[in-house]
Amino acid sequence: MDDILIIFDSNHTDIQAILTDFNTLHSNLKFTAETETDNMINYLDVTIHRNPTDWKMSTYRKPTFTDTIIPYTSNHPTQHKFAAVRYLYNRLNTYDLPTEEYKREEQIIHNILVNNSFPTRQQETHTTPKLKKQTEPNSTEKKKWATFTYIGKETTFITNIFRRANIKIAFRTENTIGNRLLHREQQTIDKYMLSGAYELTCPIYKKPYVGQTGRNFTLRFNEHRQAFRTNSHTSKFAQNLIEHNHPFGTIQNTMQILRRHKKGPHLNTLERFYIYAEYVNNNHKNDSQTVFPNRLFDVLLNAHSKPHPHTLSTP
Repeated sequence: MDDILIIFDSNHTDIQAILTDFNTLHSNLKFTAETETDNMINYLDVTIHRNPTDWKMSTYRKPTFTDTIIPYTSNHPTQHKFAAVRYLYNRLNTYDLPTEEYKREEQIIHNILVNNSFPTRQQETHTTPKLKKQTEPNSTEKKKWATFTYIGKETTFITNIFRRANIKIAFRTENTIGNRLLHREQQTIDKYMLSGAYELTCPIYKKPYVGQTGRNFTLRFNEHRQAFRTNSHTSKFAQNLIEHNHPFGTIQNTMQILRRHKKGPHLNTLERFYIYAEYVNNNHKNDSQTVFPNRLFDVLLNAHSKPHPHTLSTP
């Protein structure tokens, strides 16, 4: 049950008697009472100060309060980062604070934004970016929603395409402290014992071959190396090294893991993306006849001033 604020005259009302009556309402309900101290009491996120003729309010923060919100530089959707800022300014302008309390709270908000790397422009205007509200015709048609895992500004470019299709967009993030703590033990796993998309680079030409494997990377690397030793046609990368009389390096120097993922349609898309990223830069050893125009891939690549597949996040 929510907190209840009671204003009473102690000369006519016994608050302890009211508390006793409340606690007889149901055996599973337990009420407690906190009375004012030094003519003030904390209620929700405000402190109410009682004067002889009236009262005034100030913002209340718990002793455990920290000035930490989602930093402006963090890899989170803009809507998530500015949610806390909107709340702080909405509260500032909603409560009827005295002038000195208003200025004090305004300075606290300013310090919070500075400590979390928000731009000065946002602090000075006392406003935050607002999402444009789209006017929708009166319709009983059920709204369609799509949820995207936010990985960076590339996600914004992709979701803008879906917004034009009259689809509502929501974001979720996996970049949380909880996920990092819960999966800490996975950081010690040998990365080459996982599966996903990879590239093999010629030590002389420096042109990569992109591939994928549903087994671990070590097994797939050994297959390429065995094809090199036996002059087998099962590895295009090995054949290219043999034709140019180039050496086959170690797994650490030759194989780079582009994205860890299990076998399936998503991994197929990841492989096509990384091949496409190298293809548009004319820097690959894959079969060019298997590469086709892809609008979504172009959006991702154009989101970077200097596109390079090693630094690109993937859909």
